[in-house]
Amino acid sequence: MILLDVSKNLKRVTAKNSQDSVLLSLIPTPIGNIGDISLRAIALLSEADILLCEDTRVTKKLINILKERYNTSFKENQKFISLHSHNEQAFVEKLEPSFFEQNIVYASDAGMPGVSDPGQTLVRYCIQNGVAYDVLPGANAVLTAFVASGFIETQMLFFGFLDHKGNSREQQLQEAMYNGYTTILYESPHRLEKLLREIDKVDAKRELFVAKELTKKYQKYLHATASEILTQLDGNFKGEWVVVIRAGAAHAASAVSEKDILALNLPKKVQAKLISKITGENTKACYQRLLEN
Repeated sequence: MILLDVSKNLKRVTAKNSQDSVLLSLIPTPIGNIGDISLRAIALLSEADILLCEDTRVTKKLINILKERYNTSFKENQKFISLHSHNEQAFVEKLEPSFFEQNIVYASDAGMPGVSDPGQTLVRYCIQNGVAYDVLPGANAVLTAFVASGFIETQMLFFGFLDHKGNSREQQLQEAMYNGYTTILYESPHRLEKLLREIDKVDAKRELFVAKELTKKYQKYLHATASEILTQLDGNFKGEWVVVIRAGAAHAASAVSEKDILALNLPKKVQAKLISKITGENTKACYQRLLEN
């Protein structure tokens, strides 16, 4: 481990990049490799009076690592407040502008605040109440995976996590597969196999890029179709995953939905053919899906 003393430079970094009017700073934190944190992020964390944290335990652990690895000193008696997806709305509703008279920092567990993490409601409050804020650039799994995919289409959509089950999940997956753009999803280890099998049914030939544990020790990249990736993983789905779906042909918008077709008293084979016409889904895969539901 290399020990660096960055404390001498932190004041200079802060002074050069700070705005006196900024009352809230949103700070991305490393998605895996601690070395990805910026000097500016360290400076703001070290000078904060109050740290709003997605998980106070994670932020405290990060600060302890920064103290040890980079010989950084932090303000004494910093206050840590939990601000996560389950309490963000209620927390913001009770805020008063006077809260920001102190030096406030928001840090998510890993990655960029507001991207599949809390933060956007806090930013909206600042906009509506004239509270000056700033967002630091930094680590982000979406953009990291998009670049690593090697898909040359430069336009992309980020879907985050699909719904866990039901018709809404099926509809979201159809949209992800047939919107005409490279599409990025997050998936948990216990649902990755399900997602890959669903993609295989919709379009067995679609090229995918899946990334495991980005920037961490066991980082892994796979470029293949869904069925080929399932074979390569051989049941080992542990870790955090980003799935990048290469752009496919977008299907034309239709006034008739899949739900409308299913409501008709028609044989499932006919329903499958009609659904495939409006969604672009493979007819056989669609028919099999209707049989299983």
